[in-house]
Amino acid sequence: MKKIIAAAALTLGATGCLGPNNAANSLLNWNAEVSETDVVNEAIFLGMYLIPVYPIAYAADIVVFNTIEYWSGGNPIDAPGAFPGFTKKGGDTE
Repeated sequence: MKKIIAAAALTLGATGCLGPNNAANSLLNWNAEVSETDVVNEAIFLGMYLIPVYPIAYAADIVVFNTIEYWSGGNPIDAPGAFPGFTKKGGDTE
């Protein structure tokens, strides 16, 4: 019986693995717009990864939100939109 429950849990959880990851991508978008300085954004990113805000957001997306979207057709987290990018990419942006 325990093997059946474990297999069912893995099957249901695995169905949402390939989803939009709206929670984690919303955090990434927010992080990219916190400051105009890439160094500040990188420091915040590293801090949120080490605390572990990003890993928890990805885990919640994989296990909960993407699975809900798979079964219901709607994700409880709104799509974050396009990634805003970085302020500089190897030099000036102009």
